[in-house]
Amino acid sequence: MKVATGCYNWIIFTGLFAVLFGLFALANLAFLAPAGIAALAALFLAVFFRDPERKIGEGIVAPADGKISRIDHPEEGYVRICTFMNVHNVHVNRAPMSGKVISVEHIDGKHIPAFDKDSDTNERVIIVMDTKIGNVKIVQIAGAFARRIVPYIEAGHTVEKGERIGIIRLGSRVDLWLPKEKVNLKVKEGDRVKAGETTIAEYG
Repeated sequence: MKVATGCYNWIIFTGLFAVLFGLFALANLAFLAPAGIAALAALFLAVFFRDPERKIGEGIVAPADGKISRIDHPEEGYVRICTFMNVHNVHVNRAPMSGKVISVEHIDGKHIPAFDKDSDTNERVIIVMDTKIGNVKIVQIAGAFARRIVPYIEAGHTVEKGERIGIIRLGSRVDLWLPKEKVNLKVKEGDRVKAGETTIAEYG
């Protein structure tokens, strides 16, 4: 099972505790329970930060696993598709379409639960891409527990549709901004999607 880039340290650190407590348990059985707990925690993290391969879908694909929590038009000319990521979802985010990365900007902010409307002011990373339909924006938003966004790309990079672009540890929300006159949406609020796999829009 592949583990997401940027998450190996968490698993190694927890695994080392399991080994350490296990060695102590050879001399004192009181350490057996902590060793078991640490081992289970390492296994949980390995599953939690899994990064499975995906069969890339047609058209414009979802940038994140999760549930479409909101579709709106907060800015003239654009439609925003918000995907809320639960703890059981894969947390690796993928490029919704091919293009060149114009900018990757980290903005400090709050850590309100991602499903709250006020989460628009949360800490976030804004990725702007130049694509065949114009500029597309992907916003990775931290939540109450997800306080670490790790982008895998930089300005100037050319990415392919479905390519891994970053991870939000412990889940949260990813917003995709598309030129509304250039696309036909294929999802609605409440739909569940998979990053890189589910077609969320077709070219208009």
